[in-house]
Amino acid sequence: MREKIEKLNAEFKHLDAKGLLEHFLKKYSGKIALSSSFGAEDQVLSDMILKIDPDAYIFTLDTGRLPQQTYDVMDRTNLKYRIKIRVYFPESKDIEKLYYMQGANGFYDSIENRKECCYVRKIAPLKRALEGVEVWITGLRAEQSPTREEMQPLEWDESNGVIKLNPLILWKESDVWSYIKENGVPYNALHDEGYPSIGCEPCTRAVEVGADIRSGRWWWESPEHKECGLHIKETK
Repeated sequence: MREKIEKLNAEFKHLDAKGLLEHFLKKYSGKIALSSSFGAEDQVLSDMILKIDPDAYIFTLDTGRLPQQTYDVMDRTNLKYRIKIRVYFPESKDIEKLYYMQGANGFYDSIENRKECCYVRKIAPLKRALEGVEVWITGLRAEQSPTREEMQPLEWDESNGVIKLNPLILWKESDVWSYIKENGVPYNALHDEGYPSIGCEPCTRAVEVGADIRSGRWWWESPEHKECGLHIKETK
């Protein structure tokens, strides 16, 4: 599979984000999906994708700990594009077990606890959301995190058995915001309050202007640990 991905990256290196989306949405129609957390990048992709295919499959993972502003932009997105984004929740029995084992806020106590919380709230629901999907579109950008710097436009996601398509991987933050403003794309109000990256409410905070993009996510951990597990690059 590694060789196949390398060939795909070489074959499509001349395509921009729109070109990549047009090709893969057509080729994998019915078997391709965007996972959206309603951050700026995902909103850009939603706008691009729905202009190509108004019936495209877009889903989100509702962890149960999201900020109200995220629900607000979810509603605005559904209304603007006249769609109904699919929502996947954690299994109630898994949340009950999580609370029993580590309490409501045990994720602050250790990296292991935090990753278990992310697994229950994000990774397990993601596996259900990706059933039948062959290409998973994400809003990853290389400059977001040290763990993402080496990522390519196309990756193989071993844990989910899908091709991961990252159309914005080489975009700068300024590119994202230029697109949003030029196309009137709805965005999360928290971005205007100093939140460059937005996840669960208790694990996200505002940062100072010019600070690292992901510094407000799991701020009590060192940078190399700042992933929930959805986007860990395979090294084999």
